[in-house]
Amino acid sequence: MDETESLHRAIDEEVALFPYDTAWPALFEQERDRLFDVFPSAFLAIEHIGSTSVPGLSAKPIIDILAGVNSIAQADGLLEPLCSAKYATSMEYNASLVGRRWLMRFADGRRTHHLHLMVYGSEEWNRRLVFRNRLRQSAELAQQYEMNKRQWAAAFKADREAYTAAKGSFIAEALRDNI
Repeated sequence: MDETESLHRAIDEEVALFPYDTAWPALFEQERDRLFDVFPSAFLAIEHIGSTSVPGLSAKPIIDILAGVNSIAQADGLLEPLCSAKYATSMEYNASLVGRRWLMRFADGRRTHHLHLMVYGSEEWNRRLVFRNRLRQSAELAQQYEMNKRQWAAAFKADREAYTAAKGSFIAEALRDNI
């Protein structure tokens, strides 16, 4: 399979959850270290977020990475260099985003990493870290989230955007008391 075919398969990949894999933290650390090596002064911090960052939680086997930058203008300037460093993105999709930029890595027709560029310390940066930390600290919240994610994955198997949107109200409710 050539790279273009692999990219298209990754973009159209169905939503599927897998049991927690103890290799996920190490996969994050490898990519974090690679990003710091390739872009030594670009990022203020790089964090592991998403379900793969929560021990025991089932997830799409895609490592979500939150990379902090000084400004969205800086993030925009990093898109092309990141694409030269094994990431892919949609400029059209990024133009629709407010306060963040998104890229993905893929291999063999499946997504392996999502890279979320955000202003370090912004409200959205903090929201993502607080949600991750709440899932890590509360087994009950993590179990509720997993149960809902399984239902959403079944309902939106072929629609990643709808799956992501469905998670939004749960996340908002989990954060309501603190943000």
